[in-house]
Amino acid sequence: MTDHLIGEYAALGTGADMGEGDELEVRRAWERELADGGWVGMGWPTEYGGRDLPLTQQMIFSEEYARAGGPQRVGFFGEQLLAPTLMMFGSEAQKQRFLPPILRAEEFWCQGFSEPDAGSDLANVKTNAVLVGDEWVINGQKVWTSLGHIADWVFVVCRTDPTAAKKHEGISFLLCPIDQPGVEMRPITQITGTAEFNEVFFDDARTSADLVVGPIGQGWKVVMATLGFERGTAFLAQQLRFAEEYHAVVAFARRRGVADDPVVRQRLAEAYIGLEIMRLTGLRTVSRILQGGVPGAESSIGKLHWSKWHQRLGELEMDLMGADGQILAGDDDERDPDHRLRDMQYTFQFSRAHTIYAGSSEIQRNIVGERVLDLPREPG
Repeated sequence: MTDHLIGEYAALGTGADMGEGDELEVRRAWERELADGGWVGMGWPTEYGGRDLPLTQQMIFSEEYARAGGPQRVGFFGEQLLAPTLMMFGSEAQKQRFLPPILRAEEFWCQGFSEPDAGSDLANVKTNAVLVGDEWVINGQKVWTSLGHIADWVFVVCRTDPTAAKKHEGISFLLCPIDQPGVEMRPITQITGTAEFNEVFFDDARTSADLVVGPIGQGWKVVMATLGFERGTAFLAQQLRFAEEYHAVVAFARRRGVADDPVVRQRLAEAYIGLEIMRLTGLRTVSRILQGGVPGAESSIGKLHWSKWHQRLGELEMDLMGADGQILAGDDDERDPDHRLRDMQYTFQFSRAHTIYAGSSEIQRNIVGERVLDLPREPG
């Protein structure tokens, strides 16, 4: 890994800020570097070009990748979310068309789920698709579309039967090309000053009639499976990055001479305990899968835990910075030669989104209550 992670690749860093312009092309090139080495789709079946490696070996790679300081992956949505969804629900033609370009890091994907009036309440989607001849015609809006400005394709949840009796019915899972006149991608500048999220507007956007995954009007099951991948194994490696960040925070506290302060020590200890809980919960999920199970509603427990944990770590980082935390650190800030201030400020700001994306904490608690604890459903 370290033989390849050099030069402009190493300069990408490990932060969630994806940058823009030339940096995006460097990130695409890094994905191709990984693909050339066989590090994309490691767990995919060999019939689709993967290496069919067991989960244990995939986790070893993820751990070594994090230790080496590998950049955040821009191929995440294609490799970790769409690919397993296609393997479960897609037609053979869809698998043959879309899996190889993902494996070679030639095509990148984003997720068109959330809307202004349908975030966590995903079944309330208003974006519609009408079959006209041999094409779907899509109209509507999506929001919080992560990495949409990098993607070539979007998998989008549309309402294809507005007469369905229940809102979970009449929904379809479509694959749509982004580079066309009917799709407009607008970056959303966040509190961090970066724009990983986007708004997407569909104005008579078109995609082929055969690019619906699963039965027409029965896409809710497909959507739930995709969200299961997102909240389950796809985030297992994140704990490793959090561990690296935690150790950097401890080192920063020591440099600032506050590591022996009783309150700081207590907060660092609480963060470490939370990190261990995260690790052990992840290992429990891995054990379940190795025994033939699949990620279930229990993955919502992990999502609830790590999202709040990282927010608290960001708050601790701000307190450790003191007055330095009140002024944003720039690329050439003399206060911040190793970019530690900038990274910690970014953690504090970006982590505010953790309890919203991939299903808000309110939704996760409902899932845990209803599907894990078997409590009565929330009144409709």
